[in-house]
Amino acid sequence: MRRTTRTIALAVAAGALLAGCSAVGPRGSSHDAGHRPAPAPARVAGGTQAPDGERAPAQDQLSTFALDVDTASYGYAARQLSNGQLPDPSAVRYEEFVNSFRQDYPSPDGDGFSVTADGARTPGAGSRWSLLRIGLATRAADKAARKPAALTFVVDVSGSMGEPGRLDLVQKALRSAVGELRGDDSLAVVTFSSRARVALPMTRLGAEGARAHAREVIDGLRPEESTNLEAGLRAGYDVALEGARSGVTNRVVLLSDALANTGETDPDALLERIARAREQHGVTLYGVGVGSEYGDALMERLADRGDGHTSYVSTEREARALFVDQLPANVELRARDAKAQVAFDPGTVEDYRLIGFEDRAVADEDFRDDRVDGGEVGPGHTVTALYAVRLRPGARGHVATATVRWLDPAGRAPHERSATIEADRLTGALWDSGTSARLRVDAVAAYFADALRTYPTGDEQLPGAPGLAELAERARSLARTTEDPAVADLAESVDRAYALRAA
Repeated sequence: MRRTTRTIALAVAAGALLAGCSAVGPRGSSHDAGHRPAPAPARVAGGTQAPDGERAPAQDQLSTFALDVDTASYGYAARQLSNGQLPDPSAVRYEEFVNSFRQDYPSPDGDGFSVTADGARTPGAGSRWSLLRIGLATRAADKAARKPAALTFVVDVSGSMGEPGRLDLVQKALRSAVGELRGDDSLAVVTFSSRARVALPMTRLGAEGARAHAREVIDGLRPEESTNLEAGLRAGYDVALEGARSGVTNRVVLLSDALANTGETDPDALLERIARAREQHGVTLYGVGVGSEYGDALMERLADRGDGHTSYVSTEREARALFVDQLPANVELRARDAKAQVAFDPGTVEDYRLIGFEDRAVADEDFRDDRVDGGEVGPGHTVTALYAVRLRPGARGHVATATVRWLDPAGRAPHERSATIEADRLTGALWDSGTSARLRVDAVAAYFADALRTYPTGDEQLPGAPGLAELAERARSLARTTEDPAVADLAESVDRAYALRAA
């Protein structure tokens, strides 16, 4: 994967930086720029040695990436650890670990995003490194006011789905969804094994007996033969396109272990139909992974091409959260082609590194090119981006400005919103009780991902990285502070990783 480390040169002429204006509380300041472009920062010339020992690229104070709300990498890693297995380091994605945890960012007044920024200094005598957190949040859904949805569930019923925690879990999740959806929503079910079958045509749930019939279809699903994912997606998109309605959220929901073994298994061939349906008809894809063996990389590529996102479930609690509590966030959209750009001030920042988002990198000059694909974000979603930032000795004043740009889902009008952060917001100690508990949870998640990604080499540790034993204790303490069972689960996963590495 490409590293997103940038080093700012030692001497720079003053340049115009993006600036915010109205306050959003202690994290920073924010303003809504509408679709008026903010002035671009001046480029930084020159180059120095990056902190990891590699030569830094041509120097640039801008960091630009597409937003991503995927969480499957963390969910699958937790499942593997519970089964006594360390995850493949290449499947560990920092941002998906961090974004698996609830945040406390303020909700925006209308559609679009709030933008906040905070941070803290990492441990270590004389450390000039800090973690900078950029937090983005959309307004939660109003279930009564949301647009109707036409959902096509494409369900893997291949033989591998017979393992406990696969098809049985999918059936429970789908039954929950049938009960949660409204009468003006429509539902279809397509199954696939060696070939695809339309088990339930697109059906309006308000029709007499529709919910009961949908539950009967779901209860009757049984594992069969091999996994022809191509056939399932083709049939699913055929049903979705035929049932697509204007003014409705049209989405394909793929539930699978993504272990394609028959039909067209080349990801590039599978992606073509998905991209065409997205571009021409606005049909997006939501991928839900299951199973102790899971094709994480394939599911992620499918969802990225389908302007969607991925999750992973292994328990009934997680399935209910996705298909009941979070259903509006996972089927509706608040923003299309959303991108973020952070402009660092060379007068105060010596080095920085974006933690994760390697697969979501966007060229700096494409930030305001709305033809360039970004990320799709639903209601009530949060996106957290962490940076490792080294300040200059005695740094004071402006450190960075973060701007998010997105398109309105209906009219595709562009909007922007920004927030700034000052050096004094990065000097508090990371693990002190006065530092935001949610920032500390994010730090634990990022350090945990770093430990899993770099095992067994131990390379590329993030600044201030503690050992796994200390991480587990910090997670347990934070679970008590936040009363968040997801953080307690994180502590258990860190403990399991520690035990496996010590064995």
